[in-house]
Amino acid sequence: MLILSRIALGAGLLLPALFAQSAGPQAAGDWPMYNRDLAGTRYSPLTQINTKNVARLKLAWSYKLSPASEATPIVVNGVMYVPAGNRIVALEPESGKEIWSYPIMGGGNARRGVAYWPGDADNPPRVIFTAGRRMIALNAKTGKVDPGFGKEGEVDLAIPYNSAPTVYKNLLFVGANVGEIQVPGQPGDTRAYDARTGAKLWVFHSVPQPGETGHESWESDGWKDRTGVNNWGFSMTMDTQRNTLYTTYGSPASDFYGFDRKGNDLFGNSVVALDPDTGKMKWYFQAVHHDLWDFDLPPAPGLIDVTIKGKKVPILAQTGKVGYMYILNRETGKPVFGVEEKPVPQSKVPGEWTSATQPIPVKPPPFGRMSFTMDDLVTAADTTEEHARACRDLVEQSGGVMNEGPFTPWVYRAPGAPPVSSVIFPGAIGGANWGGTASDPKLGYVYVFTNEYGSIGWIQKEKEDSQVPYQQASILGSPFNSKFWWRRLDANGRLMGASSWPCQKPPWGRLTAVNAATGEFAWQIRLGVTDELPEGKRNTGRIGFGGPIVTAGGLVFIGATNDKRFRAFDSRTGKLLWETKLDYSAIAVPMTYRGKDGKQYVAITAADGGAGVTDPNPNRNESLVAFALP
Repeated sequence: MLILSRIALGAGLLLPALFAQSAGPQAAGDWPMYNRDLAGTRYSPLTQINTKNVARLKLAWSYKLSPASEATPIVVNGVMYVPAGNRIVALEPESGKEIWSYPIMGGGNARRGVAYWPGDADNPPRVIFTAGRRMIALNAKTGKVDPGFGKEGEVDLAIPYNSAPTVYKNLLFVGANVGEIQVPGQPGDTRAYDARTGAKLWVFHSVPQPGETGHESWESDGWKDRTGVNNWGFSMTMDTQRNTLYTTYGSPASDFYGFDRKGNDLFGNSVVALDPDTGKMKWYFQAVHHDLWDFDLPPAPGLIDVTIKGKKVPILAQTGKVGYMYILNRETGKPVFGVEEKPVPQSKVPGEWTSATQPIPVKPPPFGRMSFTMDDLVTAADTTEEHARACRDLVEQSGGVMNEGPFTPWVYRAPGAPPVSSVIFPGAIGGANWGGTASDPKLGYVYVFTNEYGSIGWIQKEKEDSQVPYQQASILGSPFNSKFWWRRLDANGRLMGASSWPCQKPPWGRLTAVNAATGEFAWQIRLGVTDELPEGKRNTGRIGFGGPIVTAGGLVFIGATNDKRFRAFDSRTGKLLWETKLDYSAIAVPMTYRGKDGKQYVAITAADGGAGVTDPNPNRNESLVAFALP
């Protein structure tokens, strides 16, 4: 439908033979990639663990990691592969016993995951991962560098990417981890590489260049040297039947002030459908115009087919920090249940440009709060007087608060004007963050964990020599510290993230099942408990990252919350069926697999810090834990 030019390097590399290699039928017991399949469903056909026996799950083994709190292992052909900070390890998935270990030398680490490429007649199977701007390939059997990839096993990405590449046939797709405040900066383009040689094949410009579709959405040369607009999430998804790759993007830099990027700023905050062989664009959908809130779309969309009014419809479900789910026809990019461009409040910051409208889905409804009044402020009856008093003090010290509903702009604090602060829901961490969704293709349900976390602050004029003349601030410090919370410190002045509770009434975290065939919630529950509260108040829901998986055994497994719990729910009803308390919080996406012993296992990584939710601690304890039926 719409085409954006790409850079194709080496015409000879685009022969049909390049795409002839296929991974073959996926073993039902494997978990071969981050989302388990290219459709991003995180759906396992395993049924040994099911609704009738899941309550009997017990710890099978654990393995020390340091650090890899966001990592999801993969299991392929009876071997588990997982990053362990400055190492990549292969484990026996039935015992956690180490098979081989590769130390990452030369800087960087792999904290989010690894990918598996099955090899071909000339190349062995490979484990491929990124460490900053380096993409490295290991022989999957030996753990040694495979010199046939790139230059002695390495490819210089030039622009760093902190997640594993997405593998499709002989293609590797990577995003970019670039800055979000300062301009100029590195581009956040999506790129494709040859899995055999490491050669770059094409680049999709996330900020359209002159002559490319979408370039007109950047006024006054706002496209030049623009950074941000990047796929920094953990993966992409692929419709193999329709030969379509889906990549998503975050907000343009600077996150909170767009004076030099007036216009809708494509392809910021968009999901874009590409031809995986060439990088040509098929269609796009922008969820946020001219982002002023850091409402990225970190997760890849989930792809399933559902029946609507008797007709089979291929849909994708896209979520993001903005707190909505956009259910689109994945062939066309058109909303299945409608999206309305609704008027939104306008910024009063000097020089700012605000989109007059924003696209609001007709269905599903928002997952949580999209507005705030003082009636929503937490009270002692909700939690404790100490917590409520701290939140009242935060509001008072912030000069009082204001909110105008969805897409409330940051209030401008003009010199000499009475101080006041905006409270914005969702805040800068979401909504749905990188944890993304799981999809049950049989039920037609899509599952998502969402935070209930606001941001508080204002926009102020910076010093004359500042690159960004106006910037977001709060009494809590920098823009990324501006959470609307009781910011608690220990005796040594260190942040106690898990004990720093939000300042609005619970719930603070939710797990929702969306019926993708109707656009309605099938069920929604509070996810997470606050142990420090007395009985009767603990069911608060909790803040977190990570996301769910779903199985044919009728189960949704999820960690995510910062309450040190790992849980299983009935996928049809949302009933809690199993819960275990871990030593650390499981801020990651779990996975499940079948071992050589015939047992089904469920595994997740957990850590006592990191991910911006609990205490940042470079010496934190982390482990990979696996559960099975006794």
